[in-house]
Amino acid sequence: MHKIRDARPQRTRNVALALSILALTAGGAGAGLLVYHYGFKVIAGALVALGIAGLAAITAFHLGIVAACGVAWFVLVPQSDRPSPWAFILGRMVRNGASEALPLSPAGGFIMGARAATAAGLPGAMSVASTVVDITMELLGELIFVGIALAILARLHPGTALESWVATGLVGATAVAMVYAMAQRRGFALIERFANRAPRGAGLAAGAATLQGCMDDIYGRLRGPLLGFLMHLACWLASAVEAWFALRLMGTSPGFAVVLSIEGLVTAARALAFAIPSALGVQEGAYVVVGAMFGVSADALLALSLLKRARDLVLGLPPLVAWQFLEGNRFWHRSAPREAAIDTRRTPQPAGALADDRRRQIL
Repeated sequence: MHKIRDARPQRTRNVALALSILALTAGGAGAGLLVYHYGFKVIAGALVALGIAGLAAITAFHLGIVAACGVAWFVLVPQSDRPSPWAFILGRMVRNGASEALPLSPAGGFIMGARAATAAGLPGAMSVASTVVDITMELLGELIFVGIALAILARLHPGTALESWVATGLVGATAVAMVYAMAQRRGFALIERFANRAPRGAGLAAGAATLQGCMDDIYGRLRGPLLGFLMHLACWLASAVEAWFALRLMGTSPGFAVVLSIEGLVTAARALAFAIPSALGVQEGAYVVVGAMFGVSADALLALSLLKRARDLVLGLPPLVAWQFLEGNRFWHRSAPREAAIDTRRTPQPAGALADDRRRQIL
């Protein structure tokens, strides 16, 4: 019976991994077919027109957006608990890198980003609690961003089927976001209450109480969540500016309102495809479908999608390497005292042997 029970989590992980690989493969095949259909040479030509200097400019612009998202996380944390803003910027870059540069779901990125911030000095419980609140503020900003995109679509192309679908999804997502935000005020307290009634639930109850205390500290300063929300909204709008600038560098110049609407609707499609790592294939398909409604060529938008993926690799891999060094450093610092404690419990050696050991250490 114990063997069967122990095998279930592993079986669940294997199934999740298999589904993730299947979704990634299908998404990659779909993206490849779109590039093949619209012509690799035409798409590559748009990227060549952008040039190395253009890629560097877009990457630098996006780096500024990511840093601003890190600061939006930083302002949530009470002053007594927060380390340097760089800890949050690193955590945000690791979060993005894990979600975009690695074949992981967004949840994997959230966990790795919180771990990176903890390795950089943010207390563990506050890292988890502030990550949850930061996700909430970013989600609320995303909903308004998609709402603006929907309003532009309704203004330029009223009565389309896409408009009604997006509006329905936006209403549903807003309701879920509100429930998610309200649950944070008492959710961990309920977990604590149930854990206290369960046998051997003391550890879980203590952890839930600590997390709820961190949540109360964050929401007790309304200025922090409000400022974080406004910064995330500004970052979503800045992402539309980035896309508009990139298209201009590639020789395509639709109006900014059109680009903002396209970016918002593609963002909505990516959110629906959260189970597919990096929304591979979904992002490219959404660009083609939405771009066609606004008369923007598919090859330019596919080039934009590939540009974003190249940019995410450039910005995502170095922070992941830096995080690995931080985790390794923490591991060695934790293991050193343990090894010293083990050494003190060893059987005493003869005096002559101890003297020989000391001489070898000096040499």
